[in-house]
Amino acid sequence: MERAIAAYRFSRKVGLGQRLLSTEDQTNLPQSQALISAGCGEIHEEQASGGNRARPVLARVLERIGKGDTLVVVRIDRLARSLSHLLEEIERLEAKGAFFRSLTDPIDTSSPQGKFTLQVLGAAAEFERALIRERTKAGLASARTKGRVGGNPGLRARDPAALRKVRLARQDGYMERLNETAQDWVPHVRRLRPDMAWEDVLRIVNGPLPRERQWSQSRLLRAVNAYVRDGFLPETVLARAGRRETDDRLPAIVAAIKGADHDITLQAICTRLEAMRERTPRGRTSWQPSSVKMLLERAERLGLLGHSTI
Repeated sequence: MERAIAAYRFSRKVGLGQRLLSTEDQTNLPQSQALISAGCGEIHEEQASGGNRARPVLARVLERIGKGDTLVVVRIDRLARSLSHLLEEIERLEAKGAFFRSLTDPIDTSSPQGKFTLQVLGAAAEFERALIRERTKAGLASARTKGRVGGNPGLRARDPAALRKVRLARQDGYMERLNETAQDWVPHVRRLRPDMAWEDVLRIVNGPLPRERQWSQSRLLRAVNAYVRDGFLPETVLARAGRRETDDRLPAIVAAIKGADHDITLQAICTRLEAMRERTPRGRTSWQPSSVKMLLERAERLGLLGHSTI
């Protein structure tokens, strides 16, 4: 079993409150020492098979990263499985105002040199995609001139073994795509289910996401079922949600938003609720910090907050 390591600490540099996060494979002492030397003091471990890319602990670490934070890895293959995947993850970090640094690769997005290296990698990735497209087109054209029919002979013959292989490949591809977005939804599902109804969980998941990355309820349920089937989420998340009193619903939603980001401001919660199209207790569409504070206080009295965060 491969051991993936996630580490983080709050930096004391220049009083900026900058948080330094890291993830790495602890297969030998020098790599762990490299993380410690880079300033990563608290270690989180997760077990994962070498063939599976799911990293629930890493997803939770990425969920905590915010503006001014830096994600540090010993090698870039600890974060991404390919160049295009690496660029995609770094783009997500940049959207949060965070930085990325690899200790053994010349990538540090907080420096001009590191940004230049990243631009070169982006150009190389695009060139690689263009080459693959051209080679595929040329190969298909050559096959047609020789009278060969495209496609899998086993599939054309409806061979059970070939059909099973394709089905498994599709499942693997689906899980790969899910793993790329796990940090968007897994922490919320793990924390909120089954105490909160799926409709409200969906609003909280979609709240901070751009429109093109938002989930439908059917897609989210399919993803959760897949993670439960493979053991990455407990079966309890699929249990039926208990009935919640109407006047407890808004405190529960506000508590969930606060629980996902303890440093979030009252005004930011207002913005999130408006994006979710949640109405105030009086039915208005515009939220005020005083209303959010009142709901947080009620959530604390109901025991919906793990500890006092108001």
